[in-house]
Amino acid sequence: MTVSLRAFSAGCLIALAAGFSASAQHEFITVASTTSTEESGLFGHLLPAFTGASGIQVRVVAVGTGQALKIGEHGDCDVVFVHDKTAELVFVARGFGIDRHEVMYNDFILVGPRSDPAHVDGMKDIVEALRKIAAARAPFVARGDDSGTSKAELRFWTEAGISPKAAEGGWYRDTGSGMGPTLNTAAAMDGYTLSDRGTWLNFKNRQNLMILVEGDHRLFNQYGVMLVKPEKHPHVKQDPGRRFIEWLISPAGQKTIADYKINGEPLFFPNAKG
Repeated sequence: MTVSLRAFSAGCLIALAAGFSASAQHEFITVASTTSTEESGLFGHLLPAFTGASGIQVRVVAVGTGQALKIGEHGDCDVVFVHDKTAELVFVARGFGIDRHEVMYNDFILVGPRSDPAHVDGMKDIVEALRKIAAARAPFVARGDDSGTSKAELRFWTEAGISPKAAEGGWYRDTGSGMGPTLNTAAAMDGYTLSDRGTWLNFKNRQNLMILVEGDHRLFNQYGVMLVKPEKHPHVKQDPGRRFIEWLISPAGQKTIADYKINGEPLFFPNAKG
């Protein structure tokens, strides 16, 4: 090998090493969030815009809200972005999170088969609709995964005065899974289920399912974001985590959320107050 060729090879190796080093040092944060933000396609639209503006990459752990909050409690993420305001406020009050901000909202909907054996189509009262489903012993598919959607559904059953898990007849089924798989199961069974609207709009395997109940004020679905408390977990990436939160609630972040639509219909509505 000639001297010039050796020099060229050495230069290439140095350049490659520098590239690998830069890649390894690229700044990132970990966000524990819900399956609805992932399965709706929102993150695929939102995160590239944030990375382009900040240079910070975001790694998402998409689970149910309850599990996302547990990940935050253990310090295994930097930011929590979920949709159960009561649980979020408890998370902050217990000293696991700080700087909670409301980011956006949509709503829950009751979907079910076109045949509608419980005759709930067009109702505006989610609690009364669940009573009719229980009375008809029509198949109901539940997430059962401690998600924000699952917690909302269980609250509605409680308001209805019904304990579906104790009911006879096997009409109530827990999947223990995310919204997408739960909708797939409901489609296969011609069953009813409670869904967030964002995941539903992005869901392709609807088969005979359709929206049957919507518009009840109790179906309002608020999303909030917060930083995992650095004093509790010193390894939390405080500065880039705050930048992500501040971008989400900024005019640029709010516009990016509003711009995400499917067939012209928005999946989320920004409502940050700061």
